[in-house]
Amino acid sequence: MAIHYLTMKPEIMTACSIKNILDSFRSKRIAVIGDIMLDKYIFGHVSRISPEYPVPVVDVTHEDHRLGGAANVALNTLSLGAETILIGITGNDSNRDILLELFRSRGLATEGLIGDPSRPTTCKTRILSQNHHITRVDFESRKEVDTEIEQAVFDSFEAVIDSIDAVVLEDYNKGLLSTHLIKRIITSARQRNTPVLVDPKLHNFYAYKGCSVFKPNLSEMAASLGIVVQNNDQEVEKACHLLKKKLETETIIVTRSDKGMTIYNGSFTHIAATSLEVADVSGAGDTVIGLLALGAAAGIDIVTNAIIANLAAGTVCQEVGAVPVRPEKLLKAYQAHLQ
Repeated sequence: MAIHYLTMKPEIMTACSIKNILDSFRSKRIAVIGDIMLDKYIFGHVSRISPEYPVPVVDVTHEDHRLGGAANVALNTLSLGAETILIGITGNDSNRDILLELFRSRGLATEGLIGDPSRPTTCKTRILSQNHHITRVDFESRKEVDTEIEQAVFDSFEAVIDSIDAVVLEDYNKGLLSTHLIKRIITSARQRNTPVLVDPKLHNFYAYKGCSVFKPNLSEMAASLGIVVQNNDQEVEKACHLLKKKLETETIIVTRSDKGMTIYNGSFTHIAATSLEVADVSGAGDTVIGLLALGAAAGIDIVTNAIIANLAAGTVCQEVGAVPVRPEKLLKAYQAHLQ
């Protein structure tokens, strides 16, 4: 079994080559299917404890709305120039209206946004003081969508499948990606040799058999296997062997927090984490799967693809809240850390 260890200075990549790779993304068309979220941020500062209960009082200075979940994946591929089709569900409520406005302002098409009046729009409200998270409040439903909504989602996918270069399944276990829908999407994509990349959560973890790239984080992989996996290369490799047997996927990419990521596609490649300053890890996984999808669509080899995705995740972690990768910032980070 070949094992490769990569530092963040790969000889094969130059400033010119990475720019050519990023330029190649602009001709691609990516479909993102999954759990769409509205992220609300309430910023302020804590100067006292409540006299009613022993909890901090946040004096609010400003609020912000951002796209989260599958919508943030779509923003990442769109930010790098790819035509992006986002398919998912919302409620029929005021938070859907906010989402629609955010879609329009950021250039995302709204045709794939299917309203389901039986559920709320998934919304996560984060309260921060001086860029530190105080608490989070979630409005959501985790029940599986009914057959009518599932069919509407699949019909939206079938309408574009012949024109896309890759599809991302972004699963946050909010009820959209049922076992049945997952199998239908993967089967349809495989019939057309279209890469399917998956960002999973624990529920339905093994429903993604036959996908092209499966990207769990370390804790998700350990929980799915029912074992403890220490964050070292040897234990991660053993877990990847076990997962590959169960999942029958082409490539597994495990994100490992401060240890970077591990690729398993018949041999192992370990990629070190970037040394960029971290302000907030929110949305880093969305950036990774978005970049991996673009690379798969462009025919970039998986190691080079993962190196770029790893660096891109490092750049978005420098900012508070989920934000898409910016090509100019990615190029600047490459010149500072990879050359």
